[in-house]
Amino acid sequence: MYWKLDNDVPTARFLTEHERLQGIERLRANNTGIGSREFKWSHVVEVFIDPKTYLWFSMALLLNVGAAVSNVFGPLILRGLNFDKYTTSLLNIPFGAVQLLIIVISSFAAHKAKLKSVVLAVIMVPVVIGLVVLYVLPRTKANTAPNLIAYYLLAFLFGGNPLLVTWLVGNTAGTTKKTVLTVVYNIGVSAGNIIGPLLFNAKDAPTYLPGLRAVLGMFCALIAIIFAQWLLLVALNKRQEKRRVANGKPAKIIDRSMMNEYTVQDGEVEMNGDAALHDLTDMKNDEFVYIY
Repeated sequence: MYWKLDNDVPTARFLTEHERLQGIERLRANNTGIGSREFKWSHVVEVFIDPKTYLWFSMALLLNVGAAVSNVFGPLILRGLNFDKYTTSLLNIPFGAVQLLIIVISSFAAHKAKLKSVVLAVIMVPVVIGLVVLYVLPRTKANTAPNLIAYYLLAFLFGGNPLLVTWLVGNTAGTTKKTVLTVVYNIGVSAGNIIGPLLFNAKDAPTYLPGLRAVLGMFCALIAIIFAQWLLLVALNKRQEKRRVANGKPAKIIDRSMMNEYTVQDGEVEMNGDAALHDLTDMKNDEFVYIY
């Protein structure tokens, strides 16, 4: 990676000089910054006073509790449906296929709709439905098909992390702030993967109802937190509009980074856009537009 992976757009060897300038313009458009090698303690402080941080962390934690459940206890749940170990291994193949499909489909949907929060919340709904079915239905032969489908619905949760990462990065400016916030996110991911297996006890086999009940509650909480983060971002954009007006700028500006083509309309008021070149955080830059 050190040998082949370039550090940033301005030094990317696979881009032409013209393409580097285009890339910088694209980064400047979303005001998240083009990168800096200076570590800024003010950015670190801002991470921990920013309420968004704790919502990102909570989402990472809760989402990956469920990921640990399906990874570690998926085969045990299938064994609880009275399958032998060989059939259990075969039945995990479609589970992986659903993971792949939902990652591709959800990422494409978020890209086309220009919405992360809605798509993220929508793909969590099948997970909740699957957990409800696994919790309610007994592990009898007559219920094998619905229980198996419910287990496959848990694979929808794997579309969550790619969306969550892009949503987090798209709403964070400043190199140091973005780096520290990514560390906080990874702490949440790791903690979730540690907590998940601890919710399931061997004495609860083969239904594991207490563990399923706990995870069900966490995913309901996750959907609520996604909605809370969306409301917070809406409020922050309203505050940004007031700041721009107070600074003599138009209240509404267009986030060109969310457009399919980077174009400038005739007669349109141009914003400075240079704030992205000064490694400002999203809280310090009044031209920053939060994305949903």
